[in-house]
Amino acid sequence: MPNLDPQAKAYLEGFNQLPELHKMEAQAVRDLFALAPPVEVELAPLAKVEDRLIPVKDVEIKVRIYTPEGEGPFPLFVYYHGGGWVIGDLETADASCRMIANKTGRVVVSVDYRLAPEYKFPVPLNDSYAALKWVSENAASINGSDSNIAIGGDSAGGNLSAAVALMSRDQNGPAIAAQVLIYPVTSLSYDTGSYQEFQKGFGLDRDLMIWFGDYYINSSEDTRNKYVAPLVADDLSNLPPAFVITAECDVLRDEGVAYAKRLKEAGVKVETSSETGLVHGYFTNMAVFPDRIKGSISNITQFLSGIE
Repeated sequence: MPNLDPQAKAYLEGFNQLPELHKMEAQAVRDLFALAPPVEVELAPLAKVEDRLIPVKDVEIKVRIYTPEGEGPFPLFVYYHGGGWVIGDLETADASCRMIANKTGRVVVSVDYRLAPEYKFPVPLNDSYAALKWVSENAASINGSDSNIAIGGDSAGGNLSAAVALMSRDQNGPAIAAQVLIYPVTSLSYDTGSYQEFQKGFGLDRDLMIWFGDYYINSSEDTRNKYVAPLVADDLSNLPPAFVITAECDVLRDEGVAYAKRLKEAGVKVETSSETGLVHGYFTNMAVFPDRIKGSISNITQFLSGIE
């Protein structure tokens, strides 16, 4: 048994009372989490928070814009929430995004990309890339600077961030100053050492991750697509500086470490942080892990200040 953080242990005792999520339909899982009573958490002070609709091809998606105190124009941070491409929304990452904006002094734009299985790959990725382009093209209207745009996200959002960075490189923009990958999905092989060690009982079970992946992709062929599984990309050069955060007791730990290693080997500036004793999902759970989230955001702030 790994040396779990006491808060992580208490969190898992509650989480493991849930039904087996991978045996449920996607909407049933969403409905289950929607039933959870709201939890009051201390929210970081900001100048403004507003929701907007932005165009992506022939539809609109919602974004939430967090503006810090101060004059601006501010550097920008485009954030993609987690949830296995199947669950999650703007509320999932709200408290963490507020803190990122407050601590980094960046305007944070959180993206409500469309979800699988109703919208499989590449729709969530295309929404995410379109949101980056919108932010770049409309930076002045949100008191931001298009010369300094970071992107980032947790879990599936970390996957989308890595894929958006690849897509932006391949399509010659928009320019990205940095990518922040928080326990990202970088492969759909489900076969690393951390998958073996933490396959059941640590929040994100191996079976549940397979359930998420199967809902996201169209066929096994997609698992060999670099925009689904960035770890399989042949070329990782000329990508933005990366800060990769992993949780020690997480099935995704080893593929996050492996991706950071491959980025570094490709000549990308990389910094890493391993959160000891923590489990998948901690970064957006302000009710349970406020101090550890603050610590991670302090590290992110330090990293971003080094690339500005």
